[in-house]
Amino acid sequence: MIYTARPLPYDPNRLLNHVMRRLGLSSDGGLAQHLKMGRAVIRDIRDGRLPISATIVMVLHQATGISIGDLRFLLGDRRATFRMGVRLASPASGGFRKI
Repeated sequence: MIYTARPLPYDPNRLLNHVMRRLGLSSDGGLAQHLKMGRAVIRDIRDGRLPISATIVMVLHQATGISIGDLRFLLGDRRATFRMGVRLASPASGGFRKI
């Protein structure tokens, strides 16, 4: 993968098109079938109604062998870390706090 000095803008279509070329597919239906997901999922991602989740990135990685970092770069994902909304027990307060 060739990285540019400037990060790419968020564009799930660029990622899906690259994956389709890598797999030798010519349609979104073929991509959905290859990834074992519904055509509506691919359509909703392309239309911007559904973001590409970490699970979808993992499926794309397993299907293509492209590293997760490269997939995130193609997507335009510039986050350094992923944060999960979990609650931890706080011994001092005797309760839970959200981080």
